[in-house]
Amino acid sequence: MAVESTRWGILYCPKTGVSNKRKRWEKLKMVLDARGVSYDVVHSESSDSVDRLITMLINNGYKTIIIVGGDSALNDAVNCMMKEESRVREEIVLGVIPNGVMNDFAHFWDFNEDHDEQTVDWLLKRRIRKVDLGCVRYTNKTMEHCHRYFLNCVNIGMTADIMNLRKQTRRMFGSRMLSFLSSLIVMMFHRMDYKMRIRINSDVIDRKVMTVCVGNCTGYGQTPSAVPYNGELDVSVVYTPEVVQLIEGLWLLITGRFLNHSSVHPFRTREVIIEDAKRALVGIDGRLIKTPVGEYKIQVEHEVINFLIPV
Repeated sequence: MAVESTRWGILYCPKTGVSNKRKRWEKLKMVLDARGVSYDVVHSESSDSVDRLITMLINNGYKTIIIVGGDSALNDAVNCMMKEESRVREEIVLGVIPNGVMNDFAHFWDFNEDHDEQTVDWLLKRRIRKVDLGCVRYTNKTMEHCHRYFLNCVNIGMTADIMNLRKQTRRMFGSRMLSFLSSLIVMMFHRMDYKMRIRINSDVIDRKVMTVCVGNCTGYGQTPSAVPYNGELDVSVVYTPEVVQLIEGLWLLITGRFLNHSSVHPFRTREVIIEDAKRALVGIDGRLIKTPVGEYKIQVEHEVINFLIPV
């Protein structure tokens, strides 16, 4: 039996590290029911199940798919959708109700995990905008050619380490700010620079670099001018600062003025080629991937996903 076109298919992704995972869903269910939303819900057991469940929702004819989750869950969802033919994707609209450890892409649109009523009201207005996706194309250790799409950003180097630690410390502290600061303290004892060779437009950077952020969106504050609909990527290359400069940089990051730091070198482009960065970890939308082997490229695909945004 065909699903009516207005019915939502909801994928609920419980927040990692939360003991009572049903409580969050029960609160959200009350909001949905109070507004008369027509929906069916499936619950993911782990990140590995998101791909299977999104495919199931698509195959069952849902035209509006809502992810209750964070950046990583959204990343899994768009990568699953990109496996479909463009004619199938054109008929599907993706939305988000933030419920993750990191919700940077949702925050860009002013969705807030503490304001479910407002979020659901906005989604019901059904304002649709086509958004861009970034794409990393690389070779893995078994010499397979791979690719991975992203909505928010790719981090290479120290920040990928921080994002990984931040997820772990967020479970301990709860607060985003406390988890971020504690991660930075731990990172003081890690390596601070990586030898890289990067090609951006006509520029070649061949030197030690602390971190690189390639943002389709705000990149956790490192590409604050990036927007996911202009067909371009913002890139912040951070050279290794002195200790005093590092502290200044952290303050500018927290206060939203990251690009003002003297060690930050911003670019705007459609393609970044990482020719060499052997030991630098790579994070995509806050989740580590296995370090690519050899050269890899980061590109943008313009307006490929239909996304529900606030009114």
